[in-house]
Parts: sequence; C-alpha cells; structure tokens
Amino acid sequence: MTSIGANIHLPPRPRILIILMGSLGDVTRGLCVVSQIKRVFADASITWLVEDKWAELVRLHPQIDRVLIFERNSKVVGTFRLQRELRAARFDISFDMQRILKSGICAWLTGAKWRVGFHPKDSKEGNHFFNNCYIEYQGEHSSKTLHYLKFVEKLGIEVSFPLDFGIRGIDLRVLAPHLAEKLTGRYVVLVLGSSWQSKNWTEAGYRGLLEKLLGHGGYGVVLVGASSQAVLARELAAGSGILNLVGETSLTELVGVLKGASAAIGPDSGPGHVAAALGVPYLALIGPTAAVRVAPYGSEELVVESHQLCAPCYQRRCPGMQERCMREIRAEMVWEKLQVIINEESQHA
Repeated sequence: MTSIGANIHLPPRPRILIILMGSLGDVTRGLCVVSQIKRVFADASITWLVEDKWAELVRLHPQIDRVLIFERNSKVVGTFRLQRELRAARFDISFDMQRILKSGICAWLTGAKWRVGFHPKDSKEGNHFFNNCYIEYQGEHSSKTLHYLKFVEKLGIEVSFPLDFGIRGIDLRVLAPHLAEKLTGRYVVLVLGSSWQSKNWTEAGYRGLLEKLLGHGGYGVVLVGASSQAVLARELAAGSGILNLVGETSLTELVGVLKGASAAIGPDSGPGHVAAALGVPYLALIGPTAAVRVAPYGSEELVVESHQLCAPCYQRRCPGMQERCMREIRAEMVWEKLQVIINEESQHA
C-alpha cells in the first residue's frame, strides 16, 4: 500500500483514466475534475470509463479525449475486450472515483503505475485492495462534488472556483431542434421521480406547486423523468401550459431541455445535478439523504427539506414511516424559494 500522502510524478503528456461509470448524478458531479486537470496538464490525454447509458453525457465534455464503455450486462467477450483496451492504452494513472469492486478491478487491469482510489475507510466492497494510492479520508459528511476534487488535489493541483463541468456550452437548438421549437418562452422544469422510491415527492405536492406556478403566469412547465413516471405525468399534464416529456427524451435531449430552463425542481436525482452543472438553479427536495452530501453544486441554498428525526436514513425504501420526510415537504415551501428565482430573473430581464 502506498502512503496517503505519496507524491505523484507524471510525465509531460500523461495518459489519465477516470473511472466513474454511474449513476447519472455521480458522473455529472465528477465531470468537474476534467477542467481542473487540463488547466495544469494541458497536454494530458483524458479517457473516461462509463456505463453505456451515461456515455452521451460524458461525450458532451469537449476536454475528454476518449470514452470507454463498461457494458453492465456484458458477456465474457465484452469483458475481455475491455480488458484489452485498458491494457493497450498504457495509462500513467487511473482515478477510481467509483469506489466499488468492479471499478477497482478495472483500475487494476490498467497496469497503471499510479492507481488512485478513495481512502480505504471511504471505499466499498474491498475496492482499496486494487488501488495503490489514496485520497484523504472524508467520510459522508462533506459534499460529494468536493470529495471528487480530492483526486485533483492528489496531483498537487489547487482547485479553482467556480467549477466548470464542461457542458454549459451546449445548445438545445443544435442537440434537439424539434424540442427547441416547442420551448420558445420561459419555462420551469419539474423532475418526476428518482431511482429511489423513498426520494419521490408526492402527487399532491406537484399539483400544489403547478397551481401556484401556472397561476403566477409568464412561465411554461416542462415535465421530465423516466418512463416509470408516465402515469403521474399524464395526470399532471392535463392543464394548459404543461409540456410532458416524461420518458420521451434521450439523455442528450434532457441536457438541452434543462439548459434552457429558468429553474428546475425535483428530488435528489441525476437530472438535478445536470441542471446544476449547466448553471440552472435546482430546487432539490431532499428527504432520506443528507443535503450536506448531495445538494447540487451552486444550488445548496435552494434545498427544501422537512427535517424529520428519522432523516437521513439513506434507505431506498422508507423503513416504516410512509415517506414522511418527503410528504412533509409542502408546495408552499417550494414555491417560496422558487419565487426568489422568478423575481431575480424578472429584475434582470
């Protein structure tokens, strides 16, 4: 095991592998390390290993030179193909920002001299056995975005703020002109659902917020989310001024839709971090997770939570409280914060 404070000396044109395969929120937050590296190592070649369903997002970053695909459901042939690609690339260093068993194995397969991973106390599934250099221990009480930036500091790079996630330059008119035609005015995006049942906001909450937002006037509403939220979306979209795109967008199109929004609102989920990376204010409705850890970068002051004694529990399904932490988030609480954004936008219009 290499010591935590070991010095890393890279060649002039280092070949760097970033391993962060998923989820959408994690991949989005991790994008900020790329511009930090390129600022100091302008000639570095950066490769990103990611699951195929998130590869569209990674390819939008102009400073990422190559994208390797981890096929989650790959057979033996696909696994051997990835192994050959990792070896053939002759990486000088790998950043294992996933901290689980499969990412550790991928780092080890590179044969890189420096394989940087999370501190053993922060890693999972024996991940640290496959790496030979580690960032400092952080625990779960700091922002995950700032946690990822510890990998940059491991190279002796001083982090520069504000953070650049590399995707602000995208244009909906280029990515999805058919959607740009429908989104000509100001609009707010509502994100329906998340990958955890316990994070989902209530139908009553969405309805109450829609009533206030549409009653205010001047803003359209766009619904986005996975196809699993289609029934809820159809029921909510019955009113005028609502564009239902739930289950209808590719990942790239979702990025474009979020880029044009005045604000976005929804649970602790991947689209929220995408919005934040685009510089769009995101009102995160947080229940079973900790805001200090998961609040989208730049939108920390926009978090809405009900402060239940059982939170954060970090359980995908509520352990017997009927999602009280999310049920107690009222539309009035969200509207109060959204009004601040609307008023600021009106002043600068």
